Amino acid sequence: MAFEQLPNLPNLAVPQRLRSQPHVGGIQAPFRFNTVPFRFHPGIVAQAFGTLGALFPQRMILGVGTGEHLNEGALGIAWPDNKERFARLREAVRLIKSLWTEQSVTFDGEYYHTRNATIYDRPDKPIPIYIGAGGPQVAKYAGRAGDGLICTSGKGMELYTEQLLPSFAEGAAAEGRDASRLDRMIEVKVSFDTDRARALEDTKIWAALALPADVKAGVDDPREMERLARGVEDVAHRRWLVSSDPDEHIEQLRPYVELGFDHLVFHSPTNDQARFLALYGKEILPRIRKRWA
Repeated sequence: MAFEQLPNLPNLAVPQRLRSQPHVGGIQAPFRFNTVPFRFHPGIVAQAFGTLGALFPQRMILGVGTGEHLNEGALGIAWPDNKERFARLREAVRLIKSLWTEQSVTFDGEYYHTRNATIYDRPDKPIPIYIGAGGPQVAKYAGRAGDGLICTSGKGMELYTEQLLPSFAEGAAAEGRDASRLDRMIEVKVSFDTDRARALEDTKIWAALALPADVKAGVDDPREMERLARGVEDVAHRRWLVSSDPDEHIEQLRPYVELGFDHLVFHSPTNDQARFLALYGKEILPRIRKRWA
């Protein structure tokens, strides 16, 4: 049983991904890219995705967010505060949309500028832009300006029921949009294996997820992140849906489906991704489709 989408890792560089165009073209499923407005000018992102959208119409999704210090710091980028990163995101999205819909765009923002810029290869219908949000402010913006919301699981259900989804709906309503017609994507952190002990052990590979946000926010050295992560390996499993039983695992997924998330992106921590894909494709995906298709 095949997966229906192929999302990429958010810390890969957009222009380099274009080298994969022939391979992307052979995938008969929507393909989601993530990027952030730091390493590349939004004009470069717009050009890259305009090409992809023209080559593979209605099969691309652009996911954007405010970035992560661990990914950006390696390039010596001065890491701004949340306010500036959010402002950069909003400005980048505005510019990308302009470049996809207008000719000869001259743009003078606070952070980005263009002079008579034109994207010559672009799809007839702009690529959907999904906006990653970890809090209500950005979720509200996603409802106002995005075609979808992206968030991650395992942070307490009240985050979704009381903050992210209501703010997303509020933002959409402010623009006269129906939030139920916008996509809601969640990256679900799952550690499923027929061997429960192995499923638990695998979560230690991504123990950094168990660190408080304020502890890891300023870390830009992966060795330091690994050191910090070793201190929370015993509680790493708390961020994951850990199971060795398919029916139990479906029940673990149920709350997210019932909240209205219509795009489930499964993230497994294991080093043996081929094993995960085979197991999940055999044991879990058919059950998901049977119950909620």
